[in-house]
Amino acid sequence: MALNLKQYEAVRQIFTSYLEQKALRKTSERYIILEEIYSLQGHFDVESLYVHLKNKNYRVSRATVYNTLDLLVECDLVSKHQFGKNIAQYEKSHGSKQHDHLICTDCSKVLEFCDPRIQNIQNTVEELLHFNVVHHSLILYASCKKENCENKRV
Repeated sequence: MALNLKQYEAVRQIFTSYLEQKALRKTSERYIILEEIYSLQGHFDVESLYVHLKNKNYRVSRATVYNTLDLLVECDLVSKHQFGKNIAQYEKSHGSKQHDHLICTDCSKVLEFCDPRIQNIQNTVEELLHFNVVHHSLILYASCKKENCENKRV
């Protein structure tokens, strides 16, 4: 998927403000990582992002990728998920709609879905228990129907 320049300029400005606020360096490597993340579709892990960057001949270390991802999570430009495996999955979060996840326990495929009833439940819980929900995460684990599974274990 091509990079949405308007969205990228917005996230670049948010990231720049965050780095300035924290008195952190605004390096070209950090901005390259940000740009590449916002050109990706779906979820990714650190290793696949690192390989993607290396395949484009960018000179970045794994440590820089890890550290930049931590910063992007801190400033809410990237979301980090732990879908029951030892490998963290990430996705861009700025401008994305609230959604939940369905994970195949056989092939590890991640599907996103949105159901407005979940928001209604959240609103009801807030009202009844006098809380202000700032974030929620719903992950459903299931098995793909056999013909749809990308990597059915035998």
